[in-house]
Amino acid sequence: MEIYILVLLFFTGLFAGVLNAVAGGATFFTFPALMLAGLSPLSANATNFIATAPGNIAALPAFWDELKIIGKKIFAPLIISAIGGLLGAVVLFSLGANIFKNLVPYLMGFATILFLAAPRLRKIVLNTNLKSKIVPLVLLLSFAVYGGYFGAGLGQIALAVLILIGFENLHKANAMKNAVIASISLPASIIYIYSGEVFWPYALVMAVGAAIGGFTGGKISKSIPQIYLRFFIIGLGTLLTIYYFIII
Repeated sequence: MEIYILVLLFFTGLFAGVLNAVAGGATFFTFPALMLAGLSPLSANATNFIATAPGNIAALPAFWDELKIIGKKIFAPLIISAIGGLLGAVVLFSLGANIFKNLVPYLMGFATILFLAAPRLRKIVLNTNLKSKIVPLVLLLSFAVYGGYFGAGLGQIALAVLILIGFENLHKANAMKNAVIASISLPASIIYIYSGEVFWPYALVMAVGAAIGGFTGGKISKSIPQIYLRFFIIGLGTLLTIYYFIII
């Protein structure tokens, strides 16, 4: 195992943690980095999932004031997200490595579209008057299942769904986004660990970077303009989609 690979993965995790806390989209960097390090698509996905989970958890202290204000409203989204994340992980390993490998280009393309469409969707849902909370909660469950299966681009689309549920203040919605993704990650991580597909040296190095980056990103998330990061991530997602269609 080359030391430069570990150093590269640490700094990739560091940047990914900041990015997840600020704008989302970390998997656009971490997943291809792990594949370039020599892991199979399924192992890269499992390792990436374990490595990036600490980033969202570490970002939560920075949003403690918002989470206290949210209070008991936090429980339903978190429970639904945990169930969805668990289901997504079960589906991933039930279907197997070959199906996931063939789906990688489509998943990356879908994630890029989600990331691109999220701001527009947020504007639409802000103008949507739904008396029932069932539809947005079903949407949250659906995206939680996707999050447990792959999850790239989930952060931005989760913001839109949370606004639809009623978290219209962007700082509160961002706090809930990190809490929801943490809730998806924790139970799904059990399945990923049990699968034996996690390559622990890479996962641990990247996780340390992601945790540091997540805490830092949570602190600065309210001051960084997201538009430039978004353009960069969308461009990268497009290139990766094309690349994976060619090589897979």
